[in-house]
Amino acid sequence: MSGRVQGVGYRQATLREAQALELGGWVRNCPNGTVEIEAEGPLHKLNDLRLWCERGPASALVRRVAITQVAATGSDWFEIRC
Repeated sequence: MSGRVQGVGYRQATLREAQALELGGWVRNCPNGTVEIEAEGPLHKLNDLRLWCERGPASALVRRVAITQVAATGSDWFEIRC
């Protein structure tokens, strides 16, 4: 995600959303000011997370969401990475 996505609680809100959707994976801030998320689970739940990411928490201003498919790792928990 790019836009105003760091310093606005985006990672914590993403953690709560992904856990509510029972997805595995992680979220982290990147040095360039973006937020990166890797999530896995059923396609309909991943789509729900993508739709949420396009809005983010109330204090965020999401300008762009880029989606890339990667191989699943089998993760069954979601965490914040540094």
